[in-house]
Amino acid sequence: MKEIFQPGDCRYFEKVVTEADTATFASGNVHPVYATFALARDAEWACRLFVLEMKEADEEGIGTQLMIEHLAPALLNDKVVFEAKVKRLTDHEIICSFEARVGERIVAVGETGQKVLKKEKLNRIMQSLNRSQA
Repeated sequence: MKEIFQPGDCRYFEKVVTEADTATFASGNVHPVYATFALARDAEWACRLFVLEMKEADEEGIGTQLMIEHLAPALLNDKVVFEAKVKRLTDHEIICSFEARVGERIVAVGETGQKVLKKEKLNRIMQSLNRSQA
C-alpha cells in the first residue's frame, strides 16, 4: 500500500440524484428524495477514491465501517457534493470523515473505513466463507 496521504487530505465526488437513488423498497416508493442507503453508497465511494490511489496492483480495499447522519433531504436532480477527508491511517486501514452538501445545505455527515489487503488474502477469506456455507 502506498503511503501517500495524511490526515486532512481531501477528495471530492459529485452526484446528481436520480430516480434510482430515491427511497424505494419492495412496497414501493416512500418519497422522491435521496435515500439514506443511496447516500451511504456514494459516501463510501467518495472515500474509496483514496483507496484507488493507495492500493498496489495486487491489493484491494474492503469496507470496515460506515456511519451516517442524514440531516436534510436532497431532491431529484439536486447535485450533491461529497467532501471526503482522511481522518486517520492505521496499519492498512483508512478512516475518512465525509460531508455531503447541496449548495450550502448540509445533507449528511459521517465516517467510513476501508482496509487495503492483498487480493490473495481477500480471496482466501471469501473461499473459507464459501466452504463454511456448503
